[in-house]
Amino acid sequence: MTTAEALQLFRETGALLEGHFILRSGLRSRQYFQCALALQQMPIVEKFGRALAEKVRSLQAATVISPAMGGLVIGQEVARQLGLRFIFVEKEEGKLALRRGFQISIGEKILVVEDVITKGGRVQETINIVRARHGNVLAVAMMVDRSDGTVDLGVPVFSLIKMNVETFEPDKLPPDLAKVPAIKPGSK
Repeated sequence: MTTAEALQLFRETGALLEGHFILRSGLRSRQYFQCALALQQMPIVEKFGRALAEKVRSLQAATVISPAMGGLVIGQEVARQLGLRFIFVEKEEGKLALRRGFQISIGEKILVVEDVITKGGRVQETINIVRARHGNVLAVAMMVDRSDGTVDLGVPVFSLIKMNVETFEPDKLPPDLAKVPAIKPGSK
């Protein structure tokens, strides 16, 4: 799948939004990838999952892990496409945690899968959880890298869409964006 094909799927599903958005990182943006809108259709999930799986198949991971909520659907599909185990981390007292009896073996080869990253905070938290349990993080795969490849996670990174989406500090908005009411779409 090319970047253009992936962007087209986002547009066709209404998952690439335009406006004034508050990102999870606190930054502001004119564009927002609402992956859940694209991933509500199983044929689309399968296409994105297959494309990501093909990028990372040669890594020979044993397990896919994703941060909840955003990474769950695509992470599970990548794991399905690769025939791997799938686990996830979720919030507990405001921080991500490995729960539900999930275990990571010493040296287990892990692939982290997320939907979108801007600064990579949740992915880094996930990597730290895996490493604290002595798992081996092979790489990170995502649908959208909003950093255009500038985020350093200390492992190889694979994405379907890599683009530099302009972001702004809330107190440093360009005049045109400052005139538009900000919304925080997230899981709304």
